Amino acid sequence: MSQTASSELDQATLRQAYGTFPSGVVAIAARIGDVPVGLAASSFVSVSLDPPLVAVCIQTTSTTWPKFRDATHIGISVLGEAHDVAARSLAAKTGDRFAGLTLETTPDGAIFIDGASSWLDTTIEQELPAGDHAIVLLRVHGLEVHSDVAPIVFQGSRFRKLVVEQR
Repeated sequence: MSQTASSELDQATLRQAYGTFPSGVVAIAARIGDVPVGLAASSFVSVSLDPPLVAVCIQTTSTTWPKFRDATHIGISVLGEAHDVAARSLAAKTGDRFAGLTLETTPDGAIFIDGASSWLDTTIEQELPAGDHAIVLLRVHGLEVHSDVAPIVFQGSRFRKLVVEQR
């Protein structure tokens, strides 16, 4: 068993500690003007049922996120285990982030990734500064759930698949 003891709160140690917590991965995408804009995030969380709110944390250095402030609606696609390549592509700094993906776009401009376990049609409710990130609160206006899609999990800087326990 590998163990790291440190009282130092340096970024590398914090990243290692935070990375031990598994999380799902979402695609955040919208049509802005006539251009699809998207990114991947693993810091997605449900916030409230009434009103329906979710949140995502975005690095303040992101050059993609500021474009979303002009979006009418933003699509959140909860990615499935078949989306490991898509998640990498959406997280890339350069290139066509949507290459090879089948997309569905609403009239309001929310973009969804085909094969995701759920789609949430959202708008920005509030953006709060939080250190080197912003916490973006999003209001959910509509959704679709595809519960037969197994999730992809991000943990330890790697994409992983869940194993279903046999009973």
